Amino acid sequence: MGRVGVLLLNLGGPDKLEDVRPFLFNLFADPEIIRLPAPWMQKPLAWLISSLRAGKSQENYKEIGGGSPLRQITEAQGTALAEKLQEWGRDVKVYIGMRYWHPFTEEAIAEIKGDNLDKLVVLPLYPQFSISTSGSSFRVLEEMWRTDEDLKQIDYTLIASWYDHPQYIAAMVDLIRQELDQFEDPDKAHIFFSAHGVPQSYVEEAGDPYQKEIEECTRLIMAALNRPNDYTLAYQSRVGPVEWLQPYTEDSLNELGKKGVKDILVIPISFVSEHIETLQEIDMEYREVAEEAGITNFRRVPALNTHPTFIECLSNLVTESLEDRPRTFSQVTHPKENMKMYPQELSWGLNTSAEVLNGRLAMIGFFALLLELLSGQGPLHFVGIM
Repeated sequence: MGRVGVLLLNLGGPDKLEDVRPFLFNLFADPEIIRLPAPWMQKPLAWLISSLRAGKSQENYKEIGGGSPLRQITEAQGTALAEKLQEWGRDVKVYIGMRYWHPFTEEAIAEIKGDNLDKLVVLPLYPQFSISTSGSSFRVLEEMWRTDEDLKQIDYTLIASWYDHPQYIAAMVDLIRQELDQFEDPDKAHIFFSAHGVPQSYVEEAGDPYQKEIEECTRLIMAALNRPNDYTLAYQSRVGPVEWLQPYTEDSLNELGKKGVKDILVIPISFVSEHIETLQEIDMEYREVAEEAGITNFRRVPALNTHPTFIECLSNLVTESLEDRPRTFSQVTHPKENMKMYPQELSWGLNTSAEVLNGRLAMIGFFALLLELLSGQGPLHFVGIM
């Protein structure tokens, strides 16, 4: 088979406080995070938001130690994966490619080219596919393969999602059982799955399979857990005035409090590594929401990190993908060119006056989003933003 590599993809996060502003710039400069009425607005807006939000974001990162642990955890996952594959008789080199911070995907690809690989497995550390996470990284790679003659010589295969892999489910169930057993009455604790949100338009307009995969993943976990506990699936980290996947985590916690729920176990269903959304948003912000709602016993399942069964899952994903027919960039979901994350304009007909009105409505939605982002008051946590 020749020289084989595995490229692990992840979001990335600021290693230290001074990295926060440039990290936020990279994040907001991605049109899959915020889509604007005109592409030329993207970088100026990213500069403005990152400059104005850096201080608040730094305060949040201070609460979890002054930086994101994501890089260290991802590197540990890569090391454990390489060691497990070595045990199985496969000499595979693992690379780390982050979307918005070092080591960037571009840095990993430069190293891959220098190593003269014959085959590359691209494995996102997102169990469920979304055009805003795995899809965004895939599109960066797709452009590289399209324009780089050296990369065209490397055979590659993509692992689009793996939310239903039996060992992933088993690892999640193991962690859930460990935490449930800490409750005085484990069977009465309410299980609360919190997934990061995406705009509803991604699902409805672009056919993003994320919501469907999250729902199926939750169902599979509860079936494997085989406990009588009630459970809820909600979505955290919405941003702006547009519709995101619902129900929202904060609203659901308040509803459970009104119903008299006292014991709750939160499961970060779309995250496999500890980072700002688990350590600060869930552990601090949502804990406070839950306590104010009357929920007195709030626990969280830890992220998988380097859980042995999870590492075996990743190892099996790699070996299985090497034996299957290659999956290419053209086979994964892409966003539509004109898909928006600001409010959709109303249908007023197709005449010139209607087009002007629709454009003004779109700009009103855009500026509503801008004001919320700049105010520092809106819920700005999507895919790790703080």
